[in-house]
Amino acid sequence: MSDLSFWIGELAVFDATVATVPFLWELAVTEAVATRPEVIELQQTVLEQGNGAQAEIQLAAHQAVLSGRSTVDLLTQDDSPAVRAAASHLLTALDIHRCETCHPL
Repeated sequence: MSDLSFWIGELAVFDATVATVPFLWELAVTEAVATRPEVIELQQTVLEQGNGAQAEIQLAAHQAVLSGRSTVDLLTQDDSPAVRAAASHLLTALDIHRCETCHPL
């Protein structure tokens, strides 16, 4: 997952990040995916990164992650302890998210 996270959210969010987030939500709930906790952590990485030069892309990426709130709620009840832990951390991040782009002063 480290290569994937580098390209879609590690340093900044981009157009590709916005397009990828819905696919990541699908992976997070697919039990056959062995790296579901990492996929969930990647969503949190996207939420924590910005793109100061392109605020509209940052807003779209953050909203794509924030729109998965019901999925995160579902994942906190998953059979996998690692998935539950990652989902709980992401849920906290969703609850405290207050970047300037998403919540202008």
